[in-house]
Amino acid sequence: MHTYPSESTLSIKAWAEEDRPREKLLLKGRQNLTDAELLAIVLGSGSRNETVVALAQRILAATGNNLNELGKRSISELKKFKGVGEAKAISVIAALELGRRRQVSEVAAKPQITCSQNAYTAFYSVLSDLEHEEFWILLLNRSNRIIGKTQVSSGGISGTVVDAKILFRRAIEGNAVSIILGHNHPSGNLQPSPADLDLTKKLVRAGETLDIGVLDHLILGDKGYFSFADESLLGG
Repeated sequence: MHTYPSESTLSIKAWAEEDRPREKLLLKGRQNLTDAELLAIVLGSGSRNETVVALAQRILAATGNNLNELGKRSISELKKFKGVGEAKAISVIAALELGRRRQVSEVAAKPQITCSQNAYTAFYSVLSDLEHEEFWILLLNRSNRIIGKTQVSSGGISGTVVDAKILFRRAIEGNAVSIILGHNHPSGNLQPSPADLDLTKKLVRAGETLDIGVLDHLILGDKGYFSFADESLLGG
């Protein structure tokens, strides 16, 4: 008599193509799945002519296998992929947004800022993937631990207006002893503009008057960041 293998003895390859990423996660853990397999679980299903894993691989290939780039795609852009409707596009965007918010929630642990890389990590969750400029500040206590971060202004593709009075009001209301400035360049160019240099010097001087130290100013782009402190450009 032929004996059918039990579910527990079936290899992953014996499962339907659509179910393999889910079963692999169950059997081997989420850390052992590729980006394509994780994306396939989010997508849920492929089409008659393409498996969900192949669909996920095709989407990732179109973004250079870069999840950061995928996170910038809108619903309409994702729907341009054959096999991706509105529901699947929304699922992908929601999953990537959860990842970003997970990074934001880490601020609750009050990480200590000891170098520009720490500040970059703190700013990344709010300034990455934007197609317009925003200006934020990190609020620090006497131990240089983050006690909050807040948006000061939001603008267009080429710039945003920063009001020093609003900025330092936020710092005072947040009981900050010192602050770190941060804004993004959607163009990806990390070099500070003359306006960036002038604004930084103005804010450093204002901070000295109010006894609130401006420890650094970071410009974030797709390929990293620029630190005014690292480049000795904080001088008033």
